[in-house]
Amino acid sequence: MDKVYILGGAQTDFERNWTKEGKNSIALLKEVIADGLLAAGLSLDDVRELNKENRVACFVGNFIAEKYTEQGHLGALLTEVDPVFYGVPSARYEAACASGSAAIDAAQTKIQCGEYDVAIVVGWELMKTVDSKTGGDILGRAAYYEKESRGIDFPFPKLFGRLADETIKKYGIDEKRYMDALTKISVINYSNAKRNPFAQTRKWFMSYEQASTRGTDTNPIVGGRLAVSDCSQVTDGAAVIVLSSGRFVKERGIKNKPVIKGYGHRVAPMLFDEKISDNKNSKYVLPWTRQTVLDAYRRSGLTVEDIDVFETHDCFSSSEYTAISAFGLTEPGEEYKAIEGGLIDFDGKKPINPSGGLIGCGHPVGASGVRMFLDLYKQVTGMAGKYQVEGVRNGMMLNIGGSATTNYVFVIGVK
Repeated sequence: MDKVYILGGAQTDFERNWTKEGKNSIALLKEVIADGLLAAGLSLDDVRELNKENRVACFVGNFIAEKYTEQGHLGALLTEVDPVFYGVPSARYEAACASGSAAIDAAQTKIQCGEYDVAIVVGWELMKTVDSKTGGDILGRAAYYEKESRGIDFPFPKLFGRLADETIKKYGIDEKRYMDALTKISVINYSNAKRNPFAQTRKWFMSYEQASTRGTDTNPIVGGRLAVSDCSQVTDGAAVIVLSSGRFVKERGIKNKPVIKGYGHRVAPMLFDEKISDNKNSKYVLPWTRQTVLDAYRRSGLTVEDIDVFETHDCFSSSEYTAISAFGLTEPGEEYKAIEGGLIDFDGKKPINPSGGLIGCGHPVGASGVRMFLDLYKQVTGMAGKYQVEGVRNGMMLNIGGSATTNYVFVIGVK
């Protein structure tokens, strides 16, 4: 099966508020696609010529623009970006906060089976079009809305607060030790974000003292044990990556581009209660997340020892905590050891989220999977600038949708 190459990509500045700028989704898409094509060494004329031979397609990741911007039919919306997209096959892929990864998965599959030589993947979400309470209700549709979200203010902080509760309960972890570990996760991500020129919180302040003092005016509780410092951001933004076949890189004389080495995709029970019931016979609090990682290791032929850097879905600090054992960095129930020992620090042996993650970089839900993938591309090509980790050859990302319902993992690296 043909290797899938990564030609490059781009993201918008996640600090921006596009509504305040008076700009809509078309402006967002025009900017990020132009930047993404340029970074990949392609032009709109290239897209036009490839389309004449039916060698290019577009894949759009977006969760719920119908609620945020009153717009659906998002694949076809690309024809408003530029007439060059007239006739280009394009469709929207949705899997809650893993929508971007669903689009990447579809794109790589079409290339692997020989349908197309170039795939343009764009993930995006405009979330600052509504107030925070309305936004929380909209995001509740990533859970089972009628049973877990309707009439509940900010349902997802509460669901991931329950993940914290279940983690403590399952492993008998000392509560203070666990909460201190969550505090350090938050501080690491905010600190890493200061190196990232596209991160939403790069100018924000977050100290260990502030993050550890939950339930105050500056760090109020949002769900269970979790406070504002434990949460990812409400973000406007988009990211693009361009994938290609081996035939295309050969005919263009393109060299030294990384490839997708492996992937995993699993779906856990939709209801959080069912997830917890389902894990009773497993060492892992989220066994299907762990299985997704194992599938990616198997397909790539790599092990955790081969992975130099990780990007994970820290929609809340409790989700990053569980990802540590899912990646295989520790045994389940011992994740605090990787945090206390500095393993996942920026200068640690196995850094997690050098970009700042969703907590630091931002979380435009339909874009996050593509953004994480793009940051792995930057790491393995040495293009991450001030947040570059030294000596990276292979990177792994975990992108989840809902309360770890949809799970996607990708491994990318240099050949």
